Amino acid sequence: MLVCGIGCRRGTATEDIEAAICLARNAFIRTEDIAVIATETSKANEPGICETAHRLGVTLVSFTTDEFQSVASRILTVSPAALKHKSTPSVAEAAALLAGGANARLLGPRVFNATTTCAFAVVDGDLR
Repeated sequence: MLVCGIGCRRGTATEDIEAAICLARNAFIRTEDIAVIATETSKANEPGICETAHRLGVTLVSFTTDEFQSVASRILTVSPAALKHKSTPSVAEAAALLAGGANARLLGPRVFNATTTCAFAVVDGDLR
């Protein structure tokens, strides 16, 4: 099962979020394998993120920046912007790991486009 973590600027278009997901996928990941989209609590009502989850037919979950601290040691990417604004090295990676639970592991570092970051975590077993 795959979890997709998303970070974005306010007002990011659905198409930009979907483009970041496509950028993060590789030849072995199918969009239909995504079970959950996860993000930071302040972005949980962003229209672009909500619409992307709706289009993919998946659940949208969110986590606080305080919760991000519990997975900080497992994050692969350090973003100065994420550290400054959200006190986490990577919103997308932290969200994916938290949504996946204790057994989740990142498939690689997050990718980004002009407005969105995206990271995938694989989960063996049930989601958090």
